[in-house]
Amino acid sequence: MANLNHTVSMTENKTADFQNKQTTAHLMMVRPLNFGFNPETAVNNFFQIENASLKPAEIALLAQTEFDKMVDNLRNAGMRVIVFQDDEHPHTPDSVFPNNWVSFHEDGRIAVFPMFAESRRNERREEMFDILADDFGFEIKEIEDFTHFEDEGLYLEGTGSVVLDRINRKAYAALSDRTDFHAFETFCDRFDYEGVAFKAYLSRDDKRVPIYHTNVMMGIGSKYCVICLNAIDHPQDRQVVRDSLKSSDRKIIEISEAQMLQFAGNILAVENRDGKEFCVMSSAAHASLRPDQLELLSKYATIIHSPLSTIELLGGGSARCMIAEIFLPVKVNS
Repeated sequence: MANLNHTVSMTENKTADFQNKQTTAHLMMVRPLNFGFNPETAVNNFFQIENASLKPAEIALLAQTEFDKMVDNLRNAGMRVIVFQDDEHPHTPDSVFPNNWVSFHEDGRIAVFPMFAESRRNERREEMFDILADDFGFEIKEIEDFTHFEDEGLYLEGTGSVVLDRINRKAYAALSDRTDFHAFETFCDRFDYEGVAFKAYLSRDDKRVPIYHTNVMMGIGSKYCVICLNAIDHPQDRQVVRDSLKSSDRKIIEISEAQMLQFAGNILAVENRDGKEFCVMSSAAHASLRPDQLELLSKYATIIHSPLSTIELLGGGSARCMIAEIFLPVKVNS
């Protein structure tokens, strides 16, 4: 595995207790080097659109500019952002989306996930874990490796496939080629989550096709959930999800399919060093929301949005996909 450069913006909060919290101020991101359209992922990610008018070097530069702006916005709001720099080899056009291969948990465990696209499996770099422990003081007790599911052709792409309600220990999953039910059950059993599985769709060429990742249709904050309930075609499934969110004391903020396609569901709740909650999204997502939706969301969190048009268009992912939250315990003397 290649050595990775890394940068960090430190906060003063060294002893925060992450137990039963939905948000953290500790965020991991990967700065892309060769970002671009990936045909291997486009077979079932219908949010991706190829732009043949741009040269690879132009695309990479645009993606890096968008990435850097988003990092600046997060750091200026008081988050601790640890940035790893991607390497030239192996070629990883989707490395900017680390939440698909790793998740970090309050009890000191790390989950490593099975990936649908072979090209994306090269993004998994466990030397990052050594850096997080040695350089930044995070406690790592165990690594739960789910990658063996790839041998069976089964996949579960991290917190893209699974949207976690960490407070109430519930996990939501829209089943698809990238989100297998058996792998999801196994994750829930290992990490003590109640699983809520369903199927969700979007319209394409006059057909309803599965949504590739759950986190493009829903995102959960401490007191709210932004969700496209109309993407859940089966009325019973839709009611189960609605009831589960309500019983978890979440205010449901519904978005339309058109808003979902602008990544309004691909949001992430985070907090800063003072414990203030923020909702991170792209500028396209923000522009798609109605004034009443923005007003309601702003009751629960301060919105941060960044322009991510290149990453969204060619990568088919947005702000939430770019962040892997670190809930690992922090050593007191770090």
